[in-house]
Amino acid sequence: MKNWLYIFFISFLFLGCSKDEQQNIPLVRVDTTIYTNNPSFNAISVPGTSMHINGGSRGIIIYRISNEEFKAFDRHCTFEPENSCGLVSIDSSNITGVDDCCGSTFLLTDGSVTKGPATLPLKQYQTSFDGAVLRIYN
Repeated sequence: MKNWLYIFFISFLFLGCSKDEQQNIPLVRVDTTIYTNNPSFNAISVPGTSMHINGGSRGIIIYRISNEEFKAFDRHCTFEPENSCGLVSIDSSNITGVDDCCGSTFLLTDGSVTKGPATLPLKQYQTSFDGAVLRIYN
């Protein structure tokens, strides 16, 4: 009996962890390099600023957290992702993303939902920054 309980617990743990919470957003290869001193990227020259670029499933939002740290999120809304109008844009506060289709809003500092109906955060890509070159990848 003890062995069965152990097997059940381990199985439950692996099944629970194997589910990708953002499996609803298409997996697209992302490996983009941005030279932040290029005038095209002046919009993210200081902390607290953001912009979007091509890439990912429906585009990528870049948010500059600090002089050394950036966040990158797919613009594909996590609510009903099969809906072709689900596209997150940067609002005038420059810290919130809004999907005009469903009305969901997301915090650009971490991708979390601030207003539904979406319940899942924005899909986040990894970033690395060496002081001049920003790399966005998965």
